[in-house]
Amino acid sequence: MYSTAMPTPFIPVALPLYPPIEPYASGFLAVDGGHALYWEQCGNPQGLPVLFLHGGPGGGCSANSRRFFDPARYRIILFDQRGCGRSTPSGSLAANTTAHLLADIEALRRALDVERWLLFGGSWGATLALAYAQQYPQYVNAMVLRAVFTARQSELDWLYRQGASHIFPEAWARFAAFIPEVERANLVAAYHARLTSGDAAIETAAARVWCVWEDALATFLPSPLLSDEAALRALARIETHYFMHRAFLDEGQLIANAQRLRDIPGVIVQGRYDVVTPPTTAWDLHRAWPGSKLQIVPDAGHASSEPGIMRELIVATNALYASLNSR
Repeated sequence: MYSTAMPTPFIPVALPLYPPIEPYASGFLAVDGGHALYWEQCGNPQGLPVLFLHGGPGGGCSANSRRFFDPARYRIILFDQRGCGRSTPSGSLAANTTAHLLADIEALRRALDVERWLLFGGSWGATLALAYAQQYPQYVNAMVLRAVFTARQSELDWLYRQGASHIFPEAWARFAAFIPEVERANLVAAYHARLTSGDAAIETAAARVWCVWEDALATFLPSPLLSDEAALRALARIETHYFMHRAFLDEGQLIANAQRLRDIPGVIVQGRYDVVTPPTTAWDLHRAWPGSKLQIVPDAGHASSEPGIMRELIVATNALYASLNSR
């Protein structure tokens, strides 16, 4: 464990993030499969390197992704994963697996001349952080994870078979109704077939219903759905692609291999009422990961935009900075 006795950071009342900041460097990293990954760096070029891993799979970084870190202390690195955000080609499933993404992270580390970095990721970003840290522990000095997702079959079933459907039955009814009854035994496969049909109208319609279901679960706060049809299609296409293959991970792999993290300190921030990634996964990881700290936020769900989640993430980044610099 580490001490959280830190000075209070700048936290506005309405939105407890650091002020907006622009990149001091950005570019594209060419990788295999015809992909080009957008990356950017913000904050202090001489600061502690931190890598922001966005959610999804299929999401992307935003301007607010930069604002969880003290820009005077951190060298803030962000990138859009294959097929996501500003990376090209948008929504591409070719050469797009977890192994490819881990190789991309390592290629980015080398390209930016980072010796070791702190990993910061929520939901799917937490999945990637765990997988990378277990494969390359020598390059990770700490982690901050939110809303842990490890792609176990039970976690996928909770979202797309039985589980969340009992808490949001009206949203589930709309989600299931898009698919003919004969195909509803495997909704992920059914949506994936439509999202890869090649018919833009069908893909867009399926993407919107898919994302409306997930959006209904994500937060206590108002959360308007993305209006960018290309971004919706990319998110839904990539999510169903990964979930069809259980994120290209062995069953239970990330929990089973948590002992590999024994020399890496970390904080897990988890909303008590997270219906997308319920607290049981964060609890399982915490028990398996020596040196981790689990912070349950009592009045929060899944989204990083909830004030209690934001607050604990910023406390964690400041406390880990202090801990790492006192060694």
